[in-house]
Amino acid sequence: MESIVKKFQSKFRKVREELNHWEELQSCLISQFTNASHIVDRLQVLQNSNNYGILNCVSGMSDALTVKQIESLNNILVSMRRTLEEFHCIVLSLEKIHRDGRQLVKGGSSRLTMKQLQQQVGIKPRLIDCLDGLMFLHEIYNSEYLLKSSVVSAISAMVLKPSAKDLGALQQLLVDQPNLQTEEVQFAFDIIFAEELC
Repeated sequence: MESIVKKFQSKFRKVREELNHWEELQSCLISQFTNASHIVDRLQVLQNSNNYGILNCVSGMSDALTVKQIESLNNILVSMRRTLEEFHCIVLSLEKIHRDGRQLVKGGSSRLTMKQLQQQVGIKPRLIDCLDGLMFLHEIYNSEYLLKSSVVSAISAMVLKPSAKDLGALQQLLVDQPNLQTEEVQFAFDIIFAEELC
């Protein structure tokens, strides 16, 4: 059983690497969203001819500026979709790590019983805690990925009918990562690495 726990610790190290990458992507997505929000706000101003004053006499200026901003917004939206694809790759990796963990206790020559999964030897974590921790991490990061996908879709739709209040609310959803409760994520790691802390 000790060798299986060590294998789980290795899996949790891989999870930690993935979650560090998640944080990098989070900063990138917030920056992209902020830039997209500024353009959406700007489009409202650009489409009002009263904002041009004397420049109204320059033929096609309003249209040219609007087209340029829409091109910039489209480029940012493409970048955001790429960032979302990277988030999705992390979610798929977490799912695979959890699946491999289940296979670890089910496979092999000796299939572990529920009693063995719940047995604790010294300060080592129970195998059931390891499995539950991997499942928990996959579930909450998958939920967060789905939320981020919805937010990115929403900003695309807001180009036609922008609202500063709605943009602010969407950005707050991204910043807060409401499905990720830091204490619970850390708890999953604390369980598996308990023996290393002693």
